[in-house]
Amino acid sequence: MKVRTLFTAFAVAIGAALAGAAGAAAAPAADGEVTPFIVGGGNATQTYSFMVSLQSTSGSHFCGGSLIKANWVVTAKHCVQGRSASSVRARIGTTNRTSGGTVASGAQIVTHPSYDIALLRLSTSVSQTPIAVASTSGAVGTATRIIGWGQTCAPAGGCGAPVTLQELDTSIVSDGSCLGIYGSYEICTNNPGGRAGACYGDSGGPQIKSVNGVWQLIGATSRAGNNSSTCATAPSIYMDVPAFRSWISQYAGTV
Repeated sequence: MKVRTLFTAFAVAIGAALAGAAGAAAAPAADGEVTPFIVGGGNATQTYSFMVSLQSTSGSHFCGGSLIKANWVVTAKHCVQGRSASSVRARIGTTNRTSGGTVASGAQIVTHPSYDIALLRLSTSVSQTPIAVASTSGAVGTATRIIGWGQTCAPAGGCGAPVTLQELDTSIVSDGSCLGIYGSYEICTNNPGGRAGACYGDSGGPQIKSVNGVWQLIGATSRAGNNSSTCATAPSIYMDVPAFRSWISQYAGTV
């Protein structure tokens, strides 16, 4: 694998902000007021056994992740860089980030030396079913879904993280639609209608596709595709998880 530095300081700052701005719960909507979701999405239509909320030990959500083995989670590097494993806990397999599923403590963090991807080893194996890593992410036009507890309005700091998991159906678009992308290791993902997509707090969370009716993992939320601090104003960049299969397998075993 080539070693290449992808991120300018600004891009890294945007990525870190995607992780950090989602600690507070979203304010309830007034009667008759429409509350946006994941920026343009909606409440999760199913329970995703592999969905992970990365939290502080006090239960504050800061990033998403995907369970790929009974005791391993894949997420974004900027979500866990500078944190100790013992300061991170994972709530797995629920649509409510405050209850349900299984809660496990972090035991080890492994960050990639060059790209925005990381692994969290859990202190114990959990009973939830992990998601398989797809053989490839797919071609331009591949239908995908993103899920997370990220901020539900576009402006930075404009609202908090929803309690209920959100989802949005989208698709892979050409690399030329994302600034600063390295296509061999990253995915450019559409913002439907020009105003829907991942936001602050969705970082590290899964991008998935259906293969014969079964969800498979293709991406981990990384950053905006236009370096804007306002969410969903352009396609977003996701780490291409299948491209890191060999690196992941060094630590978590074959995926």
